[in-house]
Amino acid sequence: MEESIGKYLIQDLITCNLEAKSEEDVFKKAYQMLYEKQYVKSSFLKGLIEREKVFPTGIKLEDYGVAIPHTDAVHVLKPAIALIKLKQPVRFQCMDGNGHVDVKLAFVMALKEPHSQILMLQQLMKLIQNKELIEKIFKKDNQESIYNVILESISIKNN
Repeated sequence: MEESIGKYLIQDLITCNLEAKSEEDVFKKAYQMLYEKQYVKSSFLKGLIEREKVFPTGIKLEDYGVAIPHTDAVHVLKPAIALIKLKQPVRFQCMDGNGHVDVKLAFVMALKEPHSQILMLQQLMKLIQNKELIEKIFKKDNQESIYNVILESISIKNN
């Protein structure tokens, strides 16, 4: 069976209405959460920041911007995907190199296997292109409801 986002998306790693001033601020807050819950090593933050400089992760979709920051498996203790819903958009450099995008959702991947990263990136790309799902996420304001909306979407797609 193919690995699913549901395997790595952890309800305790969903943050709603996070206040952040920059992409680095988003990274610091995601890192803090992942580090405190022992998903990543202390080197994870530096890895995220350095990778983002070389391979930006902002994605401009029709009505919204999303980012999927991640770094090398060497910085990860246990695999997880954290979801951060920002209170105000934060400017990220576009993945395609075409300027910047205002991001309101960030999926921060902490994965141990390179093949898992590729697979999760592909699945996250499908997920974020589901406009109806993203609108539902934006309307939710707590971990549990966001988690359930995403899991429901995944299970409907897999049936």
